[in-house]
Amino acid sequence: MHDARELIGLGDAAVAALARRGFRFDPAPLAELLTGRNAAIHSGDELRAESKRLAGEVGKAAKAGGDPQLAEALKDQARALKDQVREAEEKAERLGSALHEAMLDIPNLPSEAVPDGLTEDDAVEVRRVGAPPSLDGPRDHVELGEALGILDFARATKLSGPRFAVARGAGAALERAIATLFLDLHTRRHGYTEFSVPTLVTRETMTGTGQLPKFEADLFATSAGDRELFLIPTAEVPLTNLHSGEILDEGALPLAYTAHTPCYRSEAGSYGRDTKGILRLHQFSKVELVRICTAETSNAELELMVSHAEACLVELGLAYRLVKLAAGDISFSAQLTYDLEVWLPSQDKYREISSCSDCGQFQARRAGIRVRNADNQRHPVATLNGSGLPIGRTMAAILENYQQPDGSVEMPKALVPYLGFSAIAADGTLVS
Repeated sequence: MHDARELIGLGDAAVAALARRGFRFDPAPLAELLTGRNAAIHSGDELRAESKRLAGEVGKAAKAGGDPQLAEALKDQARALKDQVREAEEKAERLGSALHEAMLDIPNLPSEAVPDGLTEDDAVEVRRVGAPPSLDGPRDHVELGEALGILDFARATKLSGPRFAVARGAGAALERAIATLFLDLHTRRHGYTEFSVPTLVTRETMTGTGQLPKFEADLFATSAGDRELFLIPTAEVPLTNLHSGEILDEGALPLAYTAHTPCYRSEAGSYGRDTKGILRLHQFSKVELVRICTAETSNAELELMVSHAEACLVELGLAYRLVKLAAGDISFSAQLTYDLEVWLPSQDKYREISSCSDCGQFQARRAGIRVRNADNQRHPVATLNGSGLPIGRTMAAILENYQQPDGSVEMPKALVPYLGFSAIAADGTLVS
């Protein structure tokens, strides 16, 4: 969320910046709401002061035992002023709520470092790492997984409908090993604190990180009695909101958190993209990274987070590229986003496997997360989040990149200690 005064004060600069995202912004309605709310607050303050003064006169008149008609008239004025104070307060609250709701729908301003453009095709490549394997007629992860007996989409559909997957035997072990490797990397090498967090959260929690109100159609919701809860689309939501409404000491920053959780997305608007296989499921698991820092250090913190996500791919020996997303393709809460794209042989292209975003102070304002500096001044913190990495997409990349001509699939060396086997033979047996 933006500071309303700051956003309105930017005027044409804010209009131009949001237009880069494809968002049409008119500051006039916001300015009208802000002016009206402030005027109502000022009027209420003046009326309260007048009411207090008049209350004093009523008290004096009562003690003096003067004209009873005058005393009654003063009381009538006092009652009228109280009604006017209440009306001013109600107006200020009504306009303030309308301003707040309007601000919730306005996305973050893109950084000047973000390239122009509205689609993924407008991303700017930063670097490529590793060489894609040379494979003759590579099979996709669906065919490989089903042939090896480690992925079962038919039974998943029987259980839950389309866009779900069942991992079996070595497939389930591979998922577990990938998650454990990533958590070990992030906690032991990169200094993150691991959390186990709820995957059902409140509307306020979803609003704090920007999923609500704008993207409610993308979420799965549930209720029990009078309680409304949402299934998280990413652990970014609970990890960032751990500190909602809190004031942090500057000396404690940066904070670095990680969690492995299931994630749930309705994928509204995906229109059939990647509906085959495990690239775009309604339920998937992911190791998430969250960093909380000062606004002045967020750019450096983003570069650090990207390097941590890259380390996962390097450890697995997977070829990838890093791209900087265009202004119209970054997420609602982000001001700058890098995507990591892993090589998928069956598609003969790089595909997104991680997004790492600097959200600046945008989420912190929504969630009420502030920092106290050495001068006892309080400001919103900056928040960052990134995938480090999703388990399903990583599994798909391993199956495709490590497939062998005889139909077997070797395992990356980094995973062997976690798995206890080095390959899955074409008949599904495990090779020590």
